[in-house]
Amino acid sequence: MNVIRFADLVAQGRVAGQRVFIRADLNVPLDDSGRITEDTRIRASIPAIRMALDAGAAVMVTSHLGRPKEGEFKPEDSLAPVARRLGELLGREVPLVANWVDGVDVKPGQVVLLENCRLNKGEKKNDEALARKMAALCDIFVHDAFGTAHRAEASTYGIAQFAKVACAGPLLAAEIDAITKALAQPKRPLVAIVAGSKVSTKLTILQSLAKNVDGLVVGGGIANTFMLAAGLPIGRSLAEPDLVGEAKAVIAAMAARGAEVPIPVDVVVAKEFKADAPATVKAAADVAADDMILDIGPQTAAMLADKLKAAGTIVWNGPVGVFEFDAFAKGTETVARAIAESPAFSIAGGGDTLAAIAKYGIEKDIGYISTGGGAFLEVLEGKTLPAFEILARRAQG
Repeated sequence: MNVIRFADLVAQGRVAGQRVFIRADLNVPLDDSGRITEDTRIRASIPAIRMALDAGAAVMVTSHLGRPKEGEFKPEDSLAPVARRLGELLGREVPLVANWVDGVDVKPGQVVLLENCRLNKGEKKNDEALARKMAALCDIFVHDAFGTAHRAEASTYGIAQFAKVACAGPLLAAEIDAITKALAQPKRPLVAIVAGSKVSTKLTILQSLAKNVDGLVVGGGIANTFMLAAGLPIGRSLAEPDLVGEAKAVIAAMAARGAEVPIPVDVVVAKEFKADAPATVKAAADVAADDMILDIGPQTAAMLADKLKAAGTIVWNGPVGVFEFDAFAKGTETVARAIAESPAFSIAGGGDTLAAIAKYGIEKDIGYISTGGGAFLEVLEGKTLPAFEILARRAQG
């Protein structure tokens, strides 16, 4: 995908003295007293800001936070805690600017944080007048918020349409490169892991991947629906019996290409959905009517681990069992460690996936960890993200 990269503009000496507007993703969780509880997204935004400051730009940064009502400011919607944390990470004060749409006073070598962009009327609907005003604030627009790349809003799409120059920041560029490497030009075999509670929420992803991947590993409640499709008993397990037909179609589509959807040969069951419920390993064919499947069994985990270690590329979205409960976490741990040990290029995304990566301490062994939940899923669905589309169009001049 051909987009203008901010790093290239810096290398070409085109940033000094310019007004640079960075759309970051600083949407971090806050506790009841307004303190940041997890700052990964803020830390991930630092390279683009430093790059702009070091190049001698006048830097404006904005982001959304939460779901405020447009035009109605409430203290809990303010980016003030983010401004403080940014200041700590940058080692300088980062002033917070409210009511910024009609003009911002910032000089080369300075950085300001523009208050929650979702407070602006017309932001979510990508109002053209608002987008043009934002574009007029800057000489260079830098999109560095992959987590919002699937939304066409004024601060993500409209401004890119009308700014003099629109480019991808280092974080967004890294996402584009990782996605291209994993899906557009993958080293084979390409194995995808798609897990979650419901087939219905991931059906389009499964259908899209079934046309491209060499192995499609399903986990969680999704695997239970596929077990039903394979004629196996699942007892009281979470599943969607009305989607068995769709699951069979995915299996058939894969088989027609000589690819496969590995169905569990053994599972870990319990009588109740509880952390301390006794866990029992059973052959997949032996699940009782009152059993709940909460994890894949050791044989299945070992089979999947072998496939992952032999893969060329791995796409990972979702744990394969209820990994929050230690008795039902072994399947996810085995899969996670196999991905970590595999020579394959791996890309992982989705909140539960990131939690599993953190739990097993394998961050450094994953090729690329995606920062966007919804955006990552839409890429897996085969959709072209609005941010990618407009930046590619702007790169054509």
